[in-house]
Amino acid sequence: MSQTIEEFIHLNGYQSNKDFVLNSFSTNYLDSFQVFSKRLMDITLCSLFFILVGSWLFTLLAIAIGLDSKGQIIFKQLRHGLENRPFYCYKFRTMKFNPTGRFYQAQKDDPRITRVGKFLRITSLDELPQIFNVLLGEMSIVGPRPHALSMNRDLSCKMKRFMCRHMVKPGITGLAQCKGFRGEISDEKDINCRLKYDLFYIKNWSILLDIKIILWTIKCLIFKNNNAY
Repeated sequence: MSQTIEEFIHLNGYQSNKDFVLNSFSTNYLDSFQVFSKRLMDITLCSLFFILVGSWLFTLLAIAIGLDSKGQIIFKQLRHGLENRPFYCYKFRTMKFNPTGRFYQAQKDDPRITRVGKFLRITSLDELPQIFNVLLGEMSIVGPRPHALSMNRDLSCKMKRFMCRHMVKPGITGLAQCKGFRGEISDEKDINCRLKYDLFYIKNWSILLDIKIILWTIKCLIFKNNNAY
């Protein structure tokens, strides 16, 4: 069973959620209007994208994946979301079928990645099915990227402030990814930088910041990112 934020706070000696936040970083929770505004933008943008692009692009990618290798078109994996609640995160399958179902982080030149999968990962098109996670209310377009459960538990034990990432919904893209921190987590500096950007995002959230991150993400997709594989 995964810990809730409240359980994590109690086990680490904090008297309250407020004390935990103050000892981690100074921030304000999103008020009801901010939550509504962010949700409205998520639904509007995802709906428009799916109607104009997603409906035919999903079909083409599904056919390419099916012709390239055997297995399901959509890959789903349990990840931690808002308040550390697990949810199934959807992606286009980019690897060969793994009968064990065990999680191994993708690495550069990973032999498990298919030919179509390599293209999908470089262009980040494998993340497109997470539009449905957004429409279901499990994710947002912008937010801290969710990790696999095993990775999340390991990192939360090493870094106290790591759990603060779960005070908002995870995102398809995030500030850390726009700054080049995406793909394989190679060392402690890498995850520290990702955490720094995630906490900055939570502390300074605004609709304008979300729009900027979406535009930065588009720019990153146009120009080659060496961390995407």
